Amino acid sequence: MDNSSSEKGGILDHAAIALSGLCLVHCLLLPVIIVALPLLGQLNATHFHAQLLIVVIPVSLFAFTLGFRRHANQAIIAGGIAGISLLFIGGTVAHANFGLLADSLLTMAGSIVLATSHYYNNRLTRHVPAS
Repeated sequence: MDNSSSEKGGILDHAAIALSGLCLVHCLLLPVIIVALPLLGQLNATHFHAQLLIVVIPVSLFAFTLGFRRHANQAIIAGGIAGISLLFIGGTVAHANFGLLADSLLTMAGSIVLATSHYYNNRLTRHVPAS
């Protein structure tokens, strides 16, 4: 495999880490904003999560696919799937059935797991010799 796919995977991992961080920042700041500005408490947070999932899931899957072709580490893929699953469940099912707290906790956990998986995916992709 050539270095261009390794570079693309690295860029995608960095983008996915940034997107996971954005999810985390959103979940940490939204409660503060709601407390500080009661008017914003009426807003529905699901739309932001759904829009972000539309970007996060394909970018993450593509980055993990490119990385796996290079390093073949199944633990990283399992971590990525776990992170994506937590994000998805938090932003959809948990929000609809259990409220904003469940949504935020699952989304934050998913963001951390996903960003960590992308970090290791990127490290292994860059440090495994091309075959």
